[in-house]
Amino acid sequence: MSTNWRELFPTRLTFIIFLLYMSLFIGQGIFVTASQESNNSYGYNTVTVVLLTEVFKLIVSTCLYCRDNNLRSLVRDVHKDRNVLALYMVPAFLYCLYNNLAFVNLATFDPTTYYLLLQLRVVVTGILFQIIFKKYLSQRQWISLILLTLGCMLKQVDFSGFYSDANDDSESAAIQAIPSNSNHSLTVDHNQVRGKNMSGFDFSLSAVFILAQTIFSCLAGVYNEYLLKDKGADVNIFVQNVFMYLDSIVCNAGILLLRGELMDAFSPHNLGTIMRFGVIIIIVNNAAIGIVTSFFLKYMNSILKTFASALELLFTAVLCYFLFSIPIYINTALAIAVVSYAIYLYTQSPVVNLGKVRPLSSLSEASSKSTAYDKRKLLDEEGDTDLEMDMV
Repeated sequence: MSTNWRELFPTRLTFIIFLLYMSLFIGQGIFVTASQESNNSYGYNTVTVVLLTEVFKLIVSTCLYCRDNNLRSLVRDVHKDRNVLALYMVPAFLYCLYNNLAFVNLATFDPTTYYLLLQLRVVVTGILFQIIFKKYLSQRQWISLILLTLGCMLKQVDFSGFYSDANDDSESAAIQAIPSNSNHSLTVDHNQVRGKNMSGFDFSLSAVFILAQTIFSCLAGVYNEYLLKDKGADVNIFVQNVFMYLDSIVCNAGILLLRGELMDAFSPHNLGTIMRFGVIIIIVNNAAIGIVTSFFLKYMNSILKTFASALELLFTAVLCYFLFSIPIYINTALAIAVVSYAIYLYTQSPVVNLGKVRPLSSLSEASSKSTAYDKRKLLDEEGDTDLEMDMV
C-alpha cells in the first residue's frame, strides 16, 4: 500500500503545523537540558517558568484574536461560552502537571531516553481515543501503535548477553565502563552521561514520574481534542486557547500556593534567574508549542500527534549527540528503527477525525466566526455524524 498523504495532511497548512509541532518539541528537550546546572538541577523556579509561559500564551492568543476583533468582543465571547471555560479546567490541570513533570524528568533522563519513554502513551492514547470518540481503530492502526510501544521498550533491553564485554555496545555497559575518578579528556562529556538515566525504567520514583507524565499527556490530549472538535467546535480557536491558558494560570498559581512559594516566586532574585536567554527561550518555545498544539488537535488528531512525538526521537538523538556528546548506542538505534517502521506503517492507514471541523487551508479560517455553520453544513451534506471518523 502507498502512503495516504492526503488523509494524513488534508491541506498544505496542516503539514506545516505538523513540522512546526515536531521542531518545537525537539527544541523543548534540548533547551531544558541546556538550562540545567552541572548537577542536573535548575537554577530557577521551574513552576514559575511554567506559569509565565501560560501568561505569555494568553497574551499571544489575545493578540491573535484581536487582529479581527476587539477586547470587548473577547470578554463577551468568554462570558457567552463560560460553560466551555469550565470544561477546559480538566485539560488545563492535566497539562499543568505534565509541564511541571517535564522539568523533573528531563533532570533525570537524557532527552532521547525521555522522548522514548514518553512514547508509552501511544497505546493509552489509542484506547482513550476509542472511548471518547466512540470509534474503533483498524487492525493495521493497532499494529503500528503496538510496534511503536515495543520500539520504546527496546530502549531498556540489555544487550550484554549477546556480546562479549569488549564488544558490548549497550548504554549500560558503556556507562559502567566509565571510572568514577576518570581524568580522561572527555570528562565533561562523561559527566553529562553519568548524571542521566539512559537505560529506561529502573522501578524507582523516576519511573513513577514518567508514567504519570505519560498518563497526564494522554488524558489531556484526547480530552482537549474532544473540546476543540465537539463541545467547543463553534467557539473561535483563539477564544478556546484563552480558556485553556486562563485555567492553566490558575492551576500553576495553585501549585505555587501549595508549595508556599507564590509570593517568593516573583521576587526580584527569582525573576532575575529567569530573565536570561537560556530560560526565556524555554518560555517562548513552550508557548509556541501550546498554541501550535491547539491547531494540531483541532485540524488533525491526537493519534497523529503521538506519531509526531515519536518522529522527534531521530532528530533529538542526533542533535543531543552533537550538542551534549550523548552517544547513540545500539539500544537507542534499534528503538528508533522500530519506531520509524511503526510510523511508516501508520502512514499507510492513518486515522481521520474531523468531528465538526473541516480541513484548515488558511489561518483566517481558524478565527472566522462564520465558518462554524459552514463546517457543520458541509459535513451534514456528506452524511457524516458529528463525531464520525473514517477508517482506511
